[in-house]
Amino acid sequence: MSKSLSSNNVQQGKTLLQNPFEFSDEQILECVYRTHFHCVEKFDVGSLYCVASKVINHSIEITDTMIAKGGQLNDQFREDTILTSQHLSAKLKRIACQMICTPRGDHYAHHTTMLILEQLKAYSWDAKALIVQAAFALEFGKFLYLPQIPQYPVENSLAELNGLLLIQQNTQHLIYFSSVVKKVMQVIECITEWKRLTSAGYDIKDVPALSDTLHEIPVVVYWAIFTFVTCTGQIDDFTTDYKGHRHELSKNFENKLDIILRSFKEHLEECSKQIGAIEDYTRRRNIVIHTGKDIVKVLKALIVSGDNRDSRQIVYNGLTGEQVRIEEFKKKHVLLFISGLENIEDETQLLKSIYDKLKEKPKEVEGYRKEDFKIYFNFQTGIKLIREVFNYKNKPVIPLISPEGKVENIDTKQIISVWGIDGFPFRTSDHTRLTQQWNWFWSEMIKLNPKIGDLIEEDCYLFIFGGTDSRWTQEFTTAVETLKRQTETVMQLDMTIEPYPLGKDDPKVVPRFWIAIDSLLASRKQMKGGEGVQDFATREIKRLLFLKQDPKGWVILSKGSNVKLLGQGEAMYRTVKDFDIWHAKLHQEVSFDVAFKEYYERIKAKDVPKKCEHSEIANYPSDILARIPCPNMDCGRAMEVSSVNYRCCHGLEN
Repeated sequence: MSKSLSSNNVQQGKTLLQNPFEFSDEQILECVYRTHFHCVEKFDVGSLYCVASKVINHSIEITDTMIAKGGQLNDQFREDTILTSQHLSAKLKRIACQMICTPRGDHYAHHTTMLILEQLKAYSWDAKALIVQAAFALEFGKFLYLPQIPQYPVENSLAELNGLLLIQQNTQHLIYFSSVVKKVMQVIECITEWKRLTSAGYDIKDVPALSDTLHEIPVVVYWAIFTFVTCTGQIDDFTTDYKGHRHELSKNFENKLDIILRSFKEHLEECSKQIGAIEDYTRRRNIVIHTGKDIVKVLKALIVSGDNRDSRQIVYNGLTGEQVRIEEFKKKHVLLFISGLENIEDETQLLKSIYDKLKEKPKEVEGYRKEDFKIYFNFQTGIKLIREVFNYKNKPVIPLISPEGKVENIDTKQIISVWGIDGFPFRTSDHTRLTQQWNWFWSEMIKLNPKIGDLIEEDCYLFIFGGTDSRWTQEFTTAVETLKRQTETVMQLDMTIEPYPLGKDDPKVVPRFWIAIDSLLASRKQMKGGEGVQDFATREIKRLLFLKQDPKGWVILSKGSNVKLLGQGEAMYRTVKDFDIWHAKLHQEVSFDVAFKEYYERIKAKDVPKKCEHSEIANYPSDILARIPCPNMDCGRAMEVSSVNYRCCHGLEN
């Protein structure tokens, strides 16, 4: 052997014989990692842990009893165990022998610990600790013979051969030893819990605390094995009749193990908390997306997480300032307002307007009752799930959720902003209906005058009107021009108003327009299979044809291509003229069309006398005549049929 090699061995020996209590965790981590390879050896870790733990725990009970009773043992302890494989049994005996033969002293125990780790380099971290625990149990399990000593001669002889009779003479030395064994068993429990958490299949990016445990586990395993090595030597001391100095366990053990347990448990608790949050999120997500059959369950899943499940059964109504129980939303459609706490004045005012309108007539539209719609404010509670379900990106959204917990509209803000209460019941299909139900009108208008398309593109407010009374037509044109000047110069509102009397550029287009509308209605009746089938476009065509007969004319108010109101000429004229009365509404974050329509409805109900709606439509095929409802929204009675003349008096004759 060369001098250099000899020198290296001496240096290595000095390193291996250092006292581990003088090492930092980083130094131990560096030493231990050198012994660890990829896990290729497999065995039943759970069974081994179960057997070894039962042996050690029962042995601890026996030693505690012996300490308490001064060496007198009368209790009986029995344990059923299972056999391990022959290969593993040989390994356990070999490691147990190494631990027994380790000279007393922390530096020798460190040396043996590193040798054992080298032998177990192909095992997982938890397996290393559990194998050494089982090897320790082989020796510590001798204590199970103690209860049998007074009864049977054979067991008494076996106990004497193992030196167990001497243990009862050294009970004063067992107290600290038993305390250390209990501590290291807590460490083993933490290691098995760590294995359970890391085997659950969660990604480190989802459970960041796992990263801390992965860095810490080699050190934890090292101290568990080091403790078992040292304690195994102590068992041998208890069964030997020392005449001289007895080597005692280092008083640093409990303090070191306490530090390891405290740190490792904190990380494990954080792992459990993070995994619990993931499992709770998954459970709630499944309710919202897959299994939710009830609005209350869906709302609870959305806003009540697992760690505050009992504390958020009462929620805040941002419109009334009241607190309400989530159960009050049962069997209701819910407009769920989701936002932060800043810059939500416009949305709040919008919802306040809808909240008030839900109390007004008509109480039912398209089979939906307004009283069944509730508005709930949620300020980013359960934000992660809300982001996923509603594509929330820190800008306010107002999804509509049905009584069955189904999302019927991912964001009703657009339909409410554009249409207000006319968008009720705010489904995605309602937005499509409202934006397309007047396509027939714009198609005919653009054919008559392509410039209409330009006005639509400018998204301005359009007053399109007509009538047989030329004086009314001129007065209405003048009133709209005055309104336009008031909004642009006096009030300086950011909006544009344009009047367009039908036939403005060419009076000849007026009869062509009405012929086209008559033909359109006839073709829709034939396509739909008669008057029994009603759709929105057909209803509006009928309303326009009925209003055509009024000498005071008809008016359509639109914003761009979105028709906001089809109204009776005289009431529309009064509404335009009375702008000074209702314009204050525009300062309350109410749009022009909403304020206009509100005042129009008041004028119509108060000052415009009810009269018969009628229409005379020529060139109808004889097979499409049918009883149809009155197009007046406040009436709806079946109209009298006379040839192709339709007439309704709204029940006035009664």
